[in-house]
Amino acid sequence: MSRSEPLEERWIDVYRDTIAPLYRFVSRRAGGDRELAEDVTQEAWLRAVAAWGRKGMPAEPLAWLQTVARNLLWNHLRRQRPAVVPPECLDLAGDPAPPATPAAAALLHFGLGRLSRARARLLEAFYLD
Repeated sequence: MSRSEPLEERWIDVYRDTIAPLYRFVSRRAGGDRELAEDVTQEAWLRAVAAWGRKGMPAEPLAWLQTVARNLLWNHLRRQRPAVVPPECLDLAGDPAPPATPAAAALLHFGLGRLSRARARLLEAFYLD
């Protein structure tokens, strides 16, 4: 994208280049909750429009959008209270990977929300990226 390109065209190009990878990033973390993934992706872009309109577009728009989306997901899922699961219902000898469901994602992010940002980000990067 060239500097002489009109601002509106630059925004459209960035949107086209980032929307699919951003949605994939969010949907992997939303545990199959399509509505949540769509809402977070849309909210991240709305915040980008507001912030970039004031401060200018960042050098790495996708990284900026992913950071905002991650924080939106953490905030959303941190507010949810996971259901109490009786210990006898847990299959500790079975497959260690939890199913990719909205409930599993909520439980995962609830736990990540209890950690420091640095520790939560480290675990997220190791297991989800």
